[in-house]
Amino acid sequence: MDKTIARMKDKKILIWGYGREGKSTESFLKKYCAPKSVDIFEGPREGVKDEEYDLIFVSPGICFEEDSPAFDNRKFTSQTEIFLEEYGKQTVGITGTKGKSTTSSMLWRVLDACSGRRTFLMGNIGKPCLDVMPEMDGNSVAVFELSCHQCQRLQVDPHVAAFLDLFEDHLDRYHTMEHYFDAKSGITKHQTEEDLLFVGEQVPPLDTKARVRVVRLPENEHYELRIPGVHNQLNAEFVKEIAVSVFGCREEAVRKALAQFGGLPHRLEHCGQLDGIDYYDDSISTIPEAAIRAANSISNTGTVLIGGMDRGIEYDILIDFIRQHSEIQFILAYASGKRILESVKDCPNVHYVEDLAAQVALAKKITPKGRAVIMSNAAASYGYFKNFEERGEYFRKLIVSG
Repeated sequence: MDKTIARMKDKKILIWGYGREGKSTESFLKKYCAPKSVDIFEGPREGVKDEEYDLIFVSPGICFEEDSPAFDNRKFTSQTEIFLEEYGKQTVGITGTKGKSTTSSMLWRVLDACSGRRTFLMGNIGKPCLDVMPEMDGNSVAVFELSCHQCQRLQVDPHVAAFLDLFEDHLDRYHTMEHYFDAKSGITKHQTEEDLLFVGEQVPPLDTKARVRVVRLPENEHYELRIPGVHNQLNAEFVKEIAVSVFGCREEAVRKALAQFGGLPHRLEHCGQLDGIDYYDDSISTIPEAAIRAANSISNTGTVLIGGMDRGIEYDILIDFIRQHSEIQFILAYASGKRILESVKDCPNVHYVEDLAAQVALAKKITPKGRAVIMSNAAASYGYFKNFEERGEYFRKLIVSG
């Protein structure tokens, strides 16, 4: 990481945003880079004095006035960009609206087992990349989950990129699908003819110089997985394509490693059975398509719990699904649930309650034995819970209480 150390030495640096990544940045700079100064700022754009600093690290959650596709100020940087400047040629970056955490974790497990190279998992999945950088060497592989916020202003991209899918999301920040798509597209804007881009069929055409491979799940293809859903079969197809074609892994070994992958918490996770009813935690679900996937992935779906923060996304596809599935009970709550209710209040299989505790209590009463209750909210947790993890843990507690 000599390039990074040289760039940071004797520099005046501001860290804008002091969450997990901001604290990680501060620790890394002070331990390895000998900057002239490191200041912390948590506030609006007008409080950032550009002229006083050589570099400004912007945490992913920061949204400021230059939050547009045209913004290009090299003084502003990020952990992601610093890492890719150093190890981009050894990095597989994975983005998409849904599935990126699962696909990244799958690929990490597969490459660690099959590639013969030391492999690290990092990024939006919860491991800041600068925490990992000191362990990287010239033969290591980085599997980097990238959110739209991390992709948005990149000036350097990973050698291998995967863009899994694109659905309406994060419109509270980006306002339009075009802007959201442009932010995601940062994963490939600076790729060259030497780089690779694996892309799902649902993703719109991308402006890229990379060699593009469209990933499709063949009609008769099936992976033995411990996690349900056609969407996870497609995630496995992405992993197999990358592991075999880029890293030379044997397909048989890849399939064996995939079969051992147990999934991630809060992603259609089976929480157990109580009084003959199965319970699944899909708290990661923040869009309508995710809730529909969850309901279709579990063979004995009986009740689906929906609702959370209303970010203004369209729910027409979920409303149609509710109307078409009278055999499933839908229990709505919170702001987005109330909004959906306006379009389905004539449906006898739809119920509205105030919060998650009431949803679980009602689900226990109306779900027949032998069926499943799935919390797949189709909405963000913010405003009611700290994050989707806290929502999932509260769901688990409610299952066993009362």
